[in-house]
Amino acid sequence: MTRGGLRERKKAQTRKRLADTAFAMFRERGFDAVTVAEIADACDIAVSTLFAYFPSKESLVFDQEAAHEQRLDSVVRDRAAGATILDALEAHLAAPKPRRPGEPSREEFLDLVHATPALRDHFMRTQRTWETTLAQAIAEEAGLPDDDLQARALARFALDVGALAEESPDPAHALRILFARLRNGWADLDRTPTARPDTGSR
Repeated sequence: MTRGGLRERKKAQTRKRLADTAFAMFRERGFDAVTVAEIADACDIAVSTLFAYFPSKESLVFDQEAAHEQRLDSVVRDRAAGATILDALEAHLAAPKPRRPGEPSREEFLDLVHATPALRDHFMRTQRTWETTLAQAIAEEAGLPDDDLQARALARFALDVGALAEESPDPAHALRILFARLRNGWADLDRTPTARPDTGSR
């Protein structure tokens, strides 16, 4: 292995150790009760070194956000020949998500985020960043302007559909239903309600 490759591997190992240690401490004591200095000390590194890997305390929980953003972009741009943008997004969201050794489960991650206002806020900001990246990829692939409203709407819907499906007892089934609705529209649900019979005055 080259010196550069070894250096990158060690950096990746340090980054993972910081994220795993922080998550374990947050789960045990709560996000607000743990300081960045305590996390750095537990990993035997300086606080300045920690911030060289993670720009904020919240980003220790979202250590895969940049990789996820890149995947969303490539899912659209590098989709198989003949696949629509919706096909590619649905397949990506439905695919099993491999867990690295020591990585928290999706349920553990969501429990911590939902219980912590600062993490919920961070996640909302992060999702808006993902949305912008995905919308730009959709717009370019569809031959639309970068700020096209349709591309932005589809990006937001797709990300929200993924989050909604994860809350379902059967996420795969929920994804199929929700993406079918994105493909086919809402016309069959947008009917005029049947008038209620007049029961007369009382």
